[in-house]
Parts: sequence; structure tokens; C-alpha cells
Amino acid sequence: MPKLDPQGAALNALTRVAGLPVVQRLGLDKALERTVFHGARAGFRAGSVARKRFKPLIDLTKPARLPKASAGAALFDVSLSDEQAMFKDAIDRLVDDQLAGAARAADEACATPDELLQQIHDLGITIMAVPEDAGGAASERSPVTHAIIAEALGRADLGMALAALAPLGVANAITRWGTAQQQATYLPLLAGETFMPAATALAEPGPKFDPFNLACTAEPHRNGYSLDGNKTLVPLAQSAAFYLVAAQVPDLGPRLFIVERESHDIEPRPQPAMGLRAAGLGQLHFSNLVLPEHAMLGGPDGAYDHQEFVALSRIGMAAAAVGQCQAVLNYVTPYVKERKAFGEPVAYRQSVAFMVANIAIELQGLRLLTWRAASRAEQGLPFAREAALAALQAADKGMEIGTNGVQLLGGHGFVKEHPVEQWYRNLRGAAVATGPMV
Repeated sequence: MPKLDPQGAALNALTRVAGLPVVQRLGLDKALERTVFHGARAGFRAGSVARKRFKPLIDLTKPARLPKASAGAALFDVSLSDEQAMFKDAIDRLVDDQLAGAARAADEACATPDELLQQIHDLGITIMAVPEDAGGAASERSPVTHAIIAEALGRADLGMALAALAPLGVANAITRWGTAQQQATYLPLLAGETFMPAATALAEPGPKFDPFNLACTAEPHRNGYSLDGNKTLVPLAQSAAFYLVAAQVPDLGPRLFIVERESHDIEPRPQPAMGLRAAGLGQLHFSNLVLPEHAMLGGPDGAYDHQEFVALSRIGMAAAAVGQCQAVLNYVTPYVKERKAFGEPVAYRQSVAFMVANIAIELQGLRLLTWRAASRAEQGLPFAREAALAALQAADKGMEIGTNGVQLLGGHGFVKEHPVEQWYRNLRGAAVATGPMV
């Protein structure tokens, strides 16, 4: 695969990131130009999604890791940096102009349109998460920024957010724990010009699913592993070029394996669900699937941390749920002020006003819990407890906010003429699905 010359790579990256009007408005164009140019020097044009074999695209003598954020350990600042404001503003405009209007059709089709996924990718979300040595432009870990991005996308539709962010979660996992060869093979594609569908497969069918004691197993087999088991609620299941599959390994515990879909003739089964339909959910079945030893993320001797992987996934889901809850609040607030009953707006009724106020209170609490968990992850502090609290609050209060949103619309909350019923269905999915790994 040919390598882009430095100027060409820089121009491509600048078109995707620094060319955004919001960048000039915030005065960040020159700083981003220098950052993206430096990171794009190692960039390669993404290959075809339909390729059957993946090969290293760059030379890495050692894995490229991102350091923790440079902020002090005690810092917990809820104000946005210039870069975070830039991403949020750009995504907010895309949500208002494109994504929100397409959410209903994506829900009915059980898939987010490729052109919308490409537009989100063009914002530079993934290239700013991949290390410079691996073809990206990142210089440090950014769980807070990724949580803010997930929240902004979640405001359009929680399912669409999961679809768009699934490759970002894969890129973060490979950056965090992948070997040099794994990074050289997959990261340039994930950070390339073309949206590369990829997803993690953690959840399993059954009422007793435990992410730390998986039913899916990977038994040692000759010079590799034999993968057996089932995965459920996998986003982009039928379009993903490869998956990160979590499986239980004897003597090692849960580990992630890179499974290329076409190389192993994987045939995902569609899984239309009550909610999160735009994520393109599906099931994966593995029966004595033989994987090479290098398919294990980080290798048998790698410093993989499954608890951290699960915790980061929980933060991603919680952040996207915050955005969906914000959509509910934004919709019901003007509705109750305009809807009249008995000659006056229903907002004049105390029970209605208190319900809207409670939505706002619970939403802000969920947002702060999520940002705190992401902040601790960014600083390299223990964050599993905070991530679990955020996930629990997203499942509990997210469902409550969705229910109250439908209740506030009365009969209108039951029909598809209004989007609240779709958001209600999505928020119920926050309790069972795993989100993008921030």
C-alpha cells in the first residue's frame, strides 16, 4: 500500500479537521495545523473495507502508547478546553443539520447510513485518538474528550452514537494494549480517510452474563487458540471488517482477540432489538474457530487489564446515554410550555413542572458522575468504581428519564410522530448493552 507524502497527508488531515469553520472561529487553526501535520506524517490512506487480509502498513519497533493527561492528579474541571469545545460544537452542528433528521429512518432500517458514519469520521474523531507514531495525531490519553464526543452524538440517537463510536473504542483498545504489529496493521486503517467499521464484542446471551467470567472461551490450540461461544448486541455486526472479541483464556482470564470477519468467514446474524436499532446490532457465533497466537491483543505476555477495558466501556455507554437524556429534556421542556389543557399550558401544573425539573436534576448528576469517571481515567487514577456508578446511574436514571419523557407527552408519547418513544426504547438499552471504549 503506497505511503502518502508528508504534504499530501497533512492536506488530507487538515481538510478533515482544521478546515472546520469552528476551528477558525476559536482561533485554533494554526495550532491544529501543526499538530495534525506532525501526526499525519506517518499516515496512510485507508484500504478497502472489503479486504480479506490485513497486513502491517507502517513500521513500528515498539508499541505506541499514549501517556496520561498532564493535568494534576487532584484536578476535576468541568469546563471544556478549546479542543473539546471545538469537537462538541462541530458535532452539535452535524447532529442538528444531519443526524437528528435521519435518526427515525436509521431506527427503522436497523442501521446508520454509511454516508453519515463517514461524515462523523471526517470530523477527525479517530485520528485525534491514535498516537502519532501509528498514523494519528494524539499526544496523550483523552477519555474526557471522548466522553464529551459520545455525549454530543448521543443527543441525536443512542444507537447511531454506538455505531459511529465503535471503531473509536477499538482504536483505543489497540492503542492501549496492542503489540507493535497489531498497531501497525489496524491503527492506520482506523485513522485513515475512510470510515473503517470495527467493533468490540463483549456481551453474551443469557441472564447471568458476567463480563469478568465469560462463557465464550479461547482454549490453547497448537500455535494459537480455539474460540468457542456466542456474542450478542454487537454494534456494526454485519458491516465490521474485524472485531475485538472478549473470551476466557485458561490461566490468563478474560482477554481480547482480533477476529477478521472475512478471513475467518464469520457470518453475523442480525439482531433487531427494542432499542439501539441504528447501531446495527447482531450476534456472533464461534465454533472451534482457530486463531493464531498473534490474534490475542497484546499477546500472552502483554499487560492487558480487563477491568479497565470494561470500565472504559461503561463510561462510553454512560456518556452516550447522557446525550440521549439531554435530547429528552430539550424536547419536553418547550412541549409542556406550548401544550395546553383546560385553557393553560400543562407546564403550569406542579406535577408536570416537578417532573421536568427532576429530569434536569438527574441528568446533571449523571453527567457529573460520567465526567468524573472519565477524568480519573485520563489522569491514570483508579476509576473502576466511578465507572460502575456512572453505568448504574445511566441504566437506572436513563430509563426513568425516558419513561418520564413519554409520560409528559401523554398520548403523543406513545406514537412515532414524536421521537420520545424512540429515545425511551434506546435508554432502556443502556442497561444491557456495552458502549464504546473511551
